[in-house]
Amino acid sequence: MGTRIPSHQLSSGLYVSGRPEQPKDRPPTMTSRSVPYTGGDPKKSGELGKMLEIPGVDQKPSRPSSGSVRSGPNSGPAVGRLSGSGPMSRKSSGSGPIALQPTGLITSGPVGSGPVGSRRSGQLEQPSAAASAGKTVYGSAVTSLNEEVKVGFKVSRAVVWVFMVVVAMCLLVGVFLVVAVKKAVILVALGAVIVPVVVLISWNCVWGRRGLLGFVKRYPDAELRGAIDGQYVKVTGVVTCGSIPLESSYQRIPRCVYVSTELYEYKGLGGKSANPKHSCFTWGSRYSEKYVADFYVSDFQSGLRALVKAGYSAKVAPFVEPNTVVDVTKDNKELSPNFLGWLADRKLSSDDRIMRLKEGYIKEGSTVSVMGVVQRHDNVLMIVPSAEPVSTGCQWIRCLLPTYAEGLILTCEDNQNADVIPV
Repeated sequence: MGTRIPSHQLSSGLYVSGRPEQPKDRPPTMTSRSVPYTGGDPKKSGELGKMLEIPGVDQKPSRPSSGSVRSGPNSGPAVGRLSGSGPMSRKSSGSGPIALQPTGLITSGPVGSGPVGSRRSGQLEQPSAAASAGKTVYGSAVTSLNEEVKVGFKVSRAVVWVFMVVVAMCLLVGVFLVVAVKKAVILVALGAVIVPVVVLISWNCVWGRRGLLGFVKRYPDAELRGAIDGQYVKVTGVVTCGSIPLESSYQRIPRCVYVSTELYEYKGLGGKSANPKHSCFTWGSRYSEKYVADFYVSDFQSGLRALVKAGYSAKVAPFVEPNTVVDVTKDNKELSPNFLGWLADRKLSSDDRIMRLKEGYIKEGSTVSVMGVVQRHDNVLMIVPSAEPVSTGCQWIRCLLPTYAEGLILTCEDNQNADVIPV
C-alpha cells in the first residue's frame, strides 16, 4: 500500500506537493518622525538644549510622543563642565572643562580653544573680564618682575663701620680745633678729607649701574661643552622661546622671552604724583608690568643649547633698554585710540597729563647674554640663578666700589627695531 504525498492549493489556485508553510511573525516596524534642521538654534534642539540648561529653552517636561524624536547634529554650541551625574552644570571637580562643538563632538576646553595640547601648561586661562579687557594674564610658570633691578654695593659691614667711625672722629677733632685754634687752615684740611669721600659715594651712585654692565660685557664667555655642574658662567647666543612664549602688551610683539611696559608721568609744580615717592620736575613711574619665562639659548662657542630657568618666580635681573612708543607732551596731547584702549584695560585715567609709555622686549632670534650657574639634570643642560649675588670687585681705574645684582643677569644689546635671526 503506497504512501500518499500531501499537497495543498496556493492562493492562485494551483495545487503543489508538500505541506503549506507556517506563517512567520514579522518584526515590528520602527517608525521615526522627521525633525527639521535647527540651524544651530538651541531653542529648537529639543531635549539636548534642556539637558544643558541653555537659557531660552523651555524647561518644562514635554509629553512623550509615539515616535522617537532625535535632536539634530547642529543643535547649537554649549559649554559646560562634568559634575558626576545628571545634566552638565557650570562647575566641575573633574580634570577640566568640556565643550560641545557644533558638530556634536564633545572635546576638552572651551569652544574655539583649538586642538588638544594647544594650550600650554603654566598659562592661565583668562577669565571673561580679563579676556574682554584685553589684558594678558599669565600663570605661575611666568615670573612677574614687580620691582626695579637693585644694584647694591658689595662692601662688608666692618669696613662701613670703620669708615663711619673715622669720619665722625675727623669731624669732632676738626670742629674742636677750629673752635680752639681759630684758624681756617684746619677747616680747609677737614674739607679736603670729607669732600673726596662724598664725591666718591656720589660717583658710585650715578655710575654703579653702568659699571655693572661693563663688568658683564667684559666677562669672558664660557663654553658649555666643558662647563661643570655648579660653575658660574656667562653664555652668549641666540635665544628661542620655551613652552610659554610672551607677547608685549601695547605693540603686541609675539614670541618673546621677556617683555616690559612702563608708563611714566612728568610732575610739574603742583602737578599730580605718579607714585608716593614722586618729586616735582621729574618723571615718575605710574604703572609697570614685566614678565619673563623659561627660554633656551644656543651657545656661540660650542653650539649647545641650554635651558635658562627664568620662570616660576626665579630671581632675574634684566638689563634691557626700552624704547619710547607713546609720548604725550604739552603740544601733543591728542591720544591715539590704541593708547586709550590700553589705559582703559588697566583702569588708568587719561586726563590732562604729560605721559610717556616705554616698552622693551627680547624677541625670539635675538642675541642675549646670560650669567648664571650651570646645572645638569638627566642630560638636560640648564642655567639657574646663583644662590649668592656675584660681586664685580673694586674697579680702581674707574673709581667704582664692588657692586652686585641678585639672580640671573640678562642683557640684550640688539636694536629692537632691527631684524633678528630667524629661528
